[in-house]
Amino acid sequence: MDYRRTYLRDLFNLAPGSKTSAYGWIKTRRDSKTVHFVQLSDGSTFQDLQVVIPEGLLSEAVLKTLTTGASVRFDGEIVQSPGENQPIELLASGAEVYGPADPAEYPLQKKGATMEFLREIGHLRGRGNTFGAVFRVRNAAADAIHQFFQKRGFNYINTPIITASDAEGAGAMFQVTTLVGHEETKDGLRYKLDKTDPAEDFFGKPSYLTVSGQLEAETLALGLTNVYTFGPTFRAENSNSARHLAEFWMVEPEMAFCSLEGNMNLAEEFLKEVIATVMERCPKDFEFFNQRIEPTLFETLNHVVNSPFERLTYTEAVKMLEASGESFEFPVGWGTDLQSEHERWLTEKKVGRPVILTDYPKEIKAFYMRQNEDGKTVRAMDVLAPRIGEIIGGSQREERLDVLEARIKELGLPIEAYWWYLDLRRYGSVPHAGFGLGFERLLMYITGMKNIRDVIPYHRTPGSAEF
Repeated sequence: MDYRRTYLRDLFNLAPGSKTSAYGWIKTRRDSKTVHFVQLSDGSTFQDLQVVIPEGLLSEAVLKTLTTGASVRFDGEIVQSPGENQPIELLASGAEVYGPADPAEYPLQKKGATMEFLREIGHLRGRGNTFGAVFRVRNAAADAIHQFFQKRGFNYINTPIITASDAEGAGAMFQVTTLVGHEETKDGLRYKLDKTDPAEDFFGKPSYLTVSGQLEAETLALGLTNVYTFGPTFRAENSNSARHLAEFWMVEPEMAFCSLEGNMNLAEEFLKEVIATVMERCPKDFEFFNQRIEPTLFETLNHVVNSPFERLTYTEAVKMLEASGESFEFPVGWGTDLQSEHERWLTEKKVGRPVILTDYPKEIKAFYMRQNEDGKTVRAMDVLAPRIGEIIGGSQREERLDVLEARIKELGLPIEAYWWYLDLRRYGSVPHAGFGLGFERLLMYITGMKNIRDVIPYHRTPGSAEF
């Protein structure tokens, strides 16, 4: 066996009469008096391969092991299929079972399994139609993201997972420490604080899992001009909503000599190109999503790819919402953060296409965003998409040392923790901008999946760290 063997996705391109071998896991099996039929999948394509096993070819002992979940290799010949939805099938001439699966215990035999049940067997759910499609799309989307930036001359960088600074200033961070150990009690293990002095901790100071690689990405952008990071981030936000994870992946480009206008242009190009590329690469998977998960998926995604994004200020959007006559669950007023219901109304009812909102009140945005001359707003932007709301958030960064220092102090953040960030403004500061996109949010949008736990292999949420 070799990794360069023919995968099922390649078998469908073989001409009838071709001799080949097919590797995979059995999804179903049915029998007639003269022949046995097996549906085989190896995850390389949405389409299963039907294997036809003539009666008498295999011993009864081998036939008994050809059950759902078993891993197997079939040797045989590609033949035309009489079935409507399968151009070819494999006429078997031999088989080898690598790993049997007890049909009475194999959990994926359960028909109509709920998403909740499938999360409980996350180590197996990739073998099913839905999650096979999700993770193929996840792979294609990750590749499309790298290709998008590489074609434009961006440098891919890796920013630290452990940090001593809070990029968002929001405080919802997981602390990393070696000061806490465990002790045995009659009820089992419990946490025990060994020491209390941060100077005695592993890094000599309080440190955390990163909520964003943006600040570190800025340091390299102000030397390499255009960079992007694509890696895991963490937020200790006690939320069990369908849109939040404790561990998730972020895409964060940063560009020197770039204004908010250039940032908006990049974000629009990014969404359109990545969505179009993934739809082109995974047509069968998207057909499944459109038929079984979200019936308006093709319409929505094609609309995003082919429509110019509307650009509005936050102030203009608030006026539209106040004049809408809608009974929103959350009140709308200047200075309040917009909720998903407000964002969706703007994109779906008012404008009818994606919207980029700019110039938010500074009180609801992070300390690093460039302040406008009015003293009330910052050069922030959010990209809002129909059906989901905010999908990208970004800004032009504050490049003026005195203004940035004043803002950090105003928010009560420890200015000494940002000494290196302030140095960027002391030595050759330039206008620069960037944005962040939650990779799993993007995947929810392009697949139509309703819960963010279902677009990542193993979700990390409050009370859940399985697998």
